[in-house]
Amino acid sequence: MQKFSTSPKAIIFSLWTHRSLLAGLIHREIVGRYRGSFLGILWSFFNPVLMLAVYTFFFSVVFKARWGGGSGSKTEFALILFSGLLVFNFFAECINRAPGVILSNVNYVKKVIFPLELLPVVVMGSAVFHLLVSLLVWLGFYAVFFGIPHAKVLLFPIVLLPLAVMTLGFSWFLAALGVYLRDVSQVVVTLVPVLMFMSPIFYPLKILPEKMQVLIHLSPITIAVEQARAVMYWGESINWLLWGGYLAVSIVIVWLGFAWFQKTRKGFADVL
Repeated sequence: MQKFSTSPKAIIFSLWTHRSLLAGLIHREIVGRYRGSFLGILWSFFNPVLMLAVYTFFFSVVFKARWGGGSGSKTEFALILFSGLLVFNFFAECINRAPGVILSNVNYVKKVIFPLELLPVVVMGSAVFHLLVSLLVWLGFYAVFFGIPHAKVLLFPIVLLPLAVMTLGFSWFLAALGVYLRDVSQVVVTLVPVLMFMSPIFYPLKILPEKMQVLIHLSPITIAVEQARAVMYWGESINWLLWGGYLAVSIVIVWLGFAWFQKTRKGFADVL
């Protein structure tokens, strides 16, 4: 029986060795998602614009919500809110699709030489594309209402790196678990919206009591949301100490998720 390495080096080796295949699969994933629709890939632009408009209307107009520490304008609230949603939507797209990514590609499981570990990475590549489109929408709205964005917005990819690493670890774990337990996808779809409200997306973290802040920090996206908002809207720098700890934890999670995937993939073909 073929042995699959669980070494952390195997992650980098696989991604580098199959980089051309990975790029082709991501391109096909993005294009295939909109194939047959009238507007095609333009939907990836209209979706974040509509989402920005809807959230702005309900939270700043209907509920009269204002962001503490700011000017209190509806536009400000919308941009601060949307900066957090960028991070959450990236995480949610990867996690929601992870349990079914192997099940929806059964034909690849039968091919012994196909690197199945790439499939969750392909999903993440698609999520990164949609994240970039949403980021362009955010930058466009900021430019229209406030002018040129802060230079610190260039730190956004660095802010997102630990979350991307952690999310990939969770995706590998859920992708393998979803093969054996089909209910996993239902559990994930139920819990992800809960996570959205247990993270400081719709409210600033500092307004919560200290004990509650500790609880909210258990969310895997809290640090990313807070730091993304800081560099994108407030023009602040990264808290490097916090970022370093976040990255260290993410590296451990991605290795554990990859090891779990590699250990359990031997039985995929038997189950499917």
